[in-house]
Amino acid sequence: MKAEVACMTAASPDHKVLARAGMILKKGGLVAFPTETVYGLGGNALDPSASRKIYAAKGRPSDNPLIVHIADMKDLEGIAAAVPEKAREMADKFWPGPLTMIFPKTDRVPLETTGGLETVAVRFPSDPIAQELIRCAGGYVAAPSANTSGRPSPTTAQHVIDDLGDTIDMIIDSGPVGIGLESTIIDFSGDVPVILRPGYISPQMAGEIVPDIRIDPGLLKDGGNVRPKAPGMKYRHYAPKADLTVVEGSLQEVTLLIREKVKESIREGRTPGVIASEETFECYPEGIVRCIGSRSDEESIARHLYQVLRAFDDDGVEVIWSEAFDTPTLGQAIMNRLLKAAGHRVIYAGGQKNDSSGV
Repeated sequence: MKAEVACMTAASPDHKVLARAGMILKKGGLVAFPTETVYGLGGNALDPSASRKIYAAKGRPSDNPLIVHIADMKDLEGIAAAVPEKAREMADKFWPGPLTMIFPKTDRVPLETTGGLETVAVRFPSDPIAQELIRCAGGYVAAPSANTSGRPSPTTAQHVIDDLGDTIDMIIDSGPVGIGLESTIIDFSGDVPVILRPGYISPQMAGEIVPDIRIDPGLLKDGGNVRPKAPGMKYRHYAPKADLTVVEGSLQEVTLLIREKVKESIREGRTPGVIASEETFECYPEGIVRCIGSRSDEESIARHLYQVLRAFDDDGVEVIWSEAFDTPTLGQAIMNRLLKAAGHRVIYAGGQKNDSSGV
């Protein structure tokens, strides 16, 4: 089947289309929709068969939990068995917004939605189209990113069409998203809150409310064989078709090494791509060079990351060399996605082993 594509804007939502999309979700269908982070693939979070359809459409491992989206704080009580006071303070500060929190689940949430876990990941998105759709669907929408599993997350409706246009019921197109990276995930199901996935809400921001918050040591390393408690912890994600390697070190040494690697790739008959910043774009005279944004504007780098990775697929590149982006606030989130996309292939331009590479 071909997905119906419905266009609207946050300023002028089509209420009739959203009501119809909500009915599709109530009946067990799948609808892709915009959020402030990336496009999500929505299904009825309380319907086991709908969750199975999400996994099937994405080709997603069934032990990779789905995030349940709500549009009213009162609905949290229906799916979370216990919500600590610090989590409520986080919600007061950051909801609606790009924050997901994990709690012990109630019996209403099927194990098919939680990847077999007794915990549930919950988010209250700020996008008004997402909120209205969730309300029209009954209040609980499970929604991972609306892409084929392992591929770069979708930041436009066209990305969704490319990956899932033949497998789902409807795609709501409201143009490019604002943030471009998935939500921060914090686990509140244990004694001490733990950041399981970095995002727009930085550890510093979270730490202002939860001073004892911890950061999962596997954030910038290979997830190995652990059972994932949150999306993105175990499996390779966000990956382009080409082999991607991240190059770390001083910016001068990084650009020199990438130029050498590009020349080497060309000699081998391979088409190389380079992920550069505005500050270094002119440093690369060969290969297909794409600018991800400015190092002085972290949000531009986050917003363009997946778009650049997908563009390389269209370019037909066979190998990609990326600068590292250890920017002050969003750097951890950006590098988490880059390293996942690279399968943790990292080289250090200074010739030293980089302990954060996970290899």
